[in-house]
Amino acid sequence: MQWPEKVTIKEVGPRDGLQNESGEVPLEDKVSWIDLLSEAGFSYIEFSSFVHPKWIPQLKDSRAVAERIKRKRGVTYAALVPNRRGLEAAVDTQVDEVSVFMSASETHNKKNINKSIEDTFPVLEEVVREAKLEGKSVRGYLSTVFGCPYEGNISTENVARISERLFEMGINELSLGDTIGVANPEQVDRALNKWKQWLPFDHLAMHFHNTRGMALANVLVSLQHNITTYDSAVGGLGGCPYAKGASGNLATDDLVHMLHQMGIETGIDERKLEEAALYIQQVLNKPLPSHQMQVINKERV
Repeated sequence: MQWPEKVTIKEVGPRDGLQNESGEVPLEDKVSWIDLLSEAGFSYIEFSSFVHPKWIPQLKDSRAVAERIKRKRGVTYAALVPNRRGLEAAVDTQVDEVSVFMSASETHNKKNINKSIEDTFPVLEEVVREAKLEGKSVRGYLSTVFGCPYEGNISTENVARISERLFEMGINELSLGDTIGVANPEQVDRALNKWKQWLPFDHLAMHFHNTRGMALANVLVSLQHNITTYDSAVGGLGGCPYAKGASGNLATDDLVHMLHQMGIETGIDERKLEEAALYIQQVLNKPLPSHQMQVINKERV
């Protein structure tokens, strides 16, 4: 098998990783952690979300975070926005890229966004249009593409239809999310073979969760389809409120270790990545669930 020479890892820990943490993470710790991630070699960091604080209290300080982080040249600092109001706040902080989001499942979309899929399209179209007028690139997130906690399996055709609408709006990249971590390698292979008929793979990213321990296996299958962009969170932070016992996002440190062992470049310094992981682990006062951190923690005892 001929693997890609280089893979881009988009660090989503400061947003997708922290948003489900019950204990409030102090602003200064968020800023220090993001600065450590910047020094570790990431080219893309999703630092927060401009969603109303009542929905995600943990990220209520998104504006302050954006104003205080040390922005490193060559790093894209991105944030999630739900609507035009969120976009206006993000633009005020000089965000580099904005991300819009919706689900491939009608039920999940209604519970997560409080709108039907069809009613979500006009809202996102406005955000994408206005973001482009502000000179910002736009990323799309499509959740539950491999399965929904309410509807079960989601048809690949439905995923393709919604994805095409998002690309028609003008998004620059689409991240396909296994939101509750139900995907398996055979399913991923089958879905990607179908999506090749409709979607531009050079503008796709994969967003796997490791609920059942299959995230890295699903990455390998995606690499075979020459997809070279992956979302992940340091230490495997995160999880899904709809999947009991979900263990969080694909761990950045596990992913980087695997890719480097395979001779695939990421541009990330593993030593500095470890430093960033240990820092947020200390802030949260609990061991991070990634395999790499389990090894590191044992070595430090």
